[in-house]
Amino acid sequence: MLAVDPAIALTLDRHAPLLIGISAGLSALLMVYLAIAAVFHKNTRLQAIETLSVFTQKMHYFREIIELLLRSKMWLPGLKEYLEEEYEGLTFFQVKEFYNGKSKLAIEFMEEHHQYNDTENLYLEFKSLLMTHPLEPVRGDHVVYPEIYDKAIVQQWLRHKCGSGLWYYFGYKYGEFKGALDYNAVFERHQEKIMNLGLSISNEAFQDSSFNEVFLAKLGEYMHQEIMPKLLLYREQTQTNLPALMNYLYAIFATLMGFGVLLPMIALLFQLSLSFLVFGISITLSVLVYVALGLYPFLYREANAKKA
Repeated sequence: MLAVDPAIALTLDRHAPLLIGISAGLSALLMVYLAIAAVFHKNTRLQAIETLSVFTQKMHYFREIIELLLRSKMWLPGLKEYLEEEYEGLTFFQVKEFYNGKSKLAIEFMEEHHQYNDTENLYLEFKSLLMTHPLEPVRGDHVVYPEIYDKAIVQQWLRHKCGSGLWYYFGYKYGEFKGALDYNAVFERHQEKIMNLGLSISNEAFQDSSFNEVFLAKLGEYMHQEIMPKLLLYREQTQTNLPALMNYLYAIFATLMGFGVLLPMIALLFQLSLSFLVFGISITLSVLVYVALGLYPFLYREANAKKA
């Protein structure tokens, strides 16, 4: 049993309600802040989910366009059969990462002398845009349009600039590939559908466009620069947990409530040993000192972590 000087005991009894009131006030402020922050986080996440749905649909439209182009007759004769038979299962990602040596097929492809004016890479890039997972190539005509795109596939699209091939082949280097990519061979009804899909992606960006190399180049550039980065951004925002600061403040709130309010009140109400009151006050003061000395370094680390 802790021995306490009678004068100190009288002082503690006299000032205990004040200390309890201070702890209760701080706890109430923390509780209100935590509640507001939780609601704000929830609303932010819901807004991110709604926005993600919009960009997911835009990606669906783009992939429909890619599917129509992929299955069209704009490619050189024999290209599809060459890639589908000679290099079945090969993905654009494997080709771009051939230097890792993980895919023998990709190494063989890079060493092969191609006869289709380098449009093989564009064909593989198109196929990669129809994938929903980096390790699962598209099989046959089965194209999946998921409710939410997996983070891994979006990261791969961005890492290997998928979509920008349209800008490269139909814009920057179109003069070199004009003879190997006949977009006029796309069925007229499919051309109309592609234009409608383009307007669905962005009416502002494509309202004055017609189906030609300029539109295709602009479409690829727009998707790679405007849609895919935001698709990843909002995908990550929907998966965010409560920030570490919330956990930090909740731990302080729980400690203040437990040792600064409940324990002293119980000790006074049931006239328990003064040791309980001293213990509760000691813990409370320790927490306040810790917050005073440790809050700024914690916030500093959190800010730097977010910047990184």
